[in-house]
Amino acid sequence: MAASSGYNLTNQLIKEPMNQPPTASVRRNPARSGSSPAPARHGARYGTRRHPEKSRSAILRAAVAEFAEHGIAGARTDAIAQAAHVNKALLYYYFKDKDALYEAVLDHVFSGLRDRVMPVLESKLEPREKLMEYLGRYFDYIAENPRFPRVVQAEWMRVGAKGNPQMLRIAREYFAPIYRRVADMLHEGAQKGQFRAVDPMDFLPSMVGVIIFYFSTAPAMKTLLNVDPLSQERIAARRKFVLEFIAAALFTDKAARPAVATRHRRGGLA
Repeated sequence: MAASSGYNLTNQLIKEPMNQPPTASVRRNPARSGSSPAPARHGARYGTRRHPEKSRSAILRAAVAEFAEHGIAGARTDAIAQAAHVNKALLYYYFKDKDALYEAVLDHVFSGLRDRVMPVLESKLEPREKLMEYLGRYFDYIAENPRFPRVVQAEWMRVGAKGNPQMLRIAREYFAPIYRRVADMLHEGAQKGQFRAVDPMDFLPSMVGVIIFYFSTAPAMKTLLNVDPLSQERIAARRKFVLEFIAAALFTDKAARPAVATRHRRGGLA
């Protein structure tokens, strides 16, 4: 994600009110969940309106793969329909065009992240424990959905100083609440002497980048290093590194760094 785009977007989020209504052009399903859509059974076709949840989930799952591989400009709706085992008419019944489908994918990606991390950010945990749990949940969500960073990265890099309505809605609806909660946590931790004082505008993008960059560059690492960065062994090692790295950068109590990071194993508190 380009540094200049992130800086301009963060400034805009701070200046803009949160009560602007969403402008999504997607036919939303009220039962939409942030978790990954259930994969279509091999060879199954959902090419009618009689299986709306299965059809919509299959389309979203196929769209994630297509957008991750080709971006919104290069993605083809006929390829998405074929991978989802639906016809194009049904795809356009649920999503009026490719932009609407991409926006639905963004909602799916970021609503899932929000639902994963907001409960811990809203909890009464002490800042040190809260930070480690937040990082662990964030990492686990991306590890379970490693294509997600590539789905959105190219679009964020194309966002100019003024942004675009689609991406700014996503930022207001999903990013801003998380950003504010994390900033509050960092300030509280500094006031309690648990964290060294940091500027959230500097520290939060760096913290998230340690997670996101690993997964967005996984294909290149696999080629260059001749290892599978998404193997269970490598994922576990990377998760441990991320928690210890952030703890070392932020915690004032050196003795607490390895102990707190170790307690937050994959899946939550040990």
